[in-house]
Amino acid sequence: MITAIVYVSHAGHTKQHARILGHKMKLPVFDLKTAKKKLQKGSSVFYLGWLMGGNISGYKKAKKTFRIEGLCGVGMATGDSQIGDMKKTNAIPEGLPLFYLQGGFESEKLRGIYRLMMNVIKKTVGKNLAGKENRTPDEEEMLHLLTQGESKVSFRNLDGIIAWYSRVKDESRGKGSAR
Repeated sequence: MITAIVYVSHAGHTKQHARILGHKMKLPVFDLKTAKKKLQKGSSVFYLGWLMGGNISGYKKAKKTFRIEGLCGVGMATGDSQIGDMKKTNAIPEGLPLFYLQGGFESEKLRGIYRLMMNVIKKTVGKNLAGKENRTPDEEEMLHLLTQGESKVSFRNLDGIIAWYSRVKDESRGKGSAR
């Protein structure tokens, strides 16, 4: 049974998602550093990390300390298009429930090298998208995020994770099947 939500966040979107999930799942929420101090090694957790190049931040460290029962990457893109890259980049074991949530992009919340890197991406990708005719809805969304900035954190985006958790919880009580 999952005992806590654990996360790593940079600009705050992953932290917001984790807090909402904790509230909905009635579980304590800890950033990874605090979780290592407060939770026992081997505790079952649901883990969230922000994405950079498909890499789920903190996941490798978290899996050394905790039993990851479910995993979520938080990034800028819309939809679940990131799932395949996340599986491959992070060597996600088969059968581990993996989710993607859109976090948003607010350059003023970025720090250090990440701010510099995203400014370059913002200029190059933003310029390319702005000059492209017939943009897809996902491209329109990305252009909007890069040029205007916005948080996409929302209760309704968590429905898939909440439904999965309900099934897992019911299974642990012997009421149904989880996966």
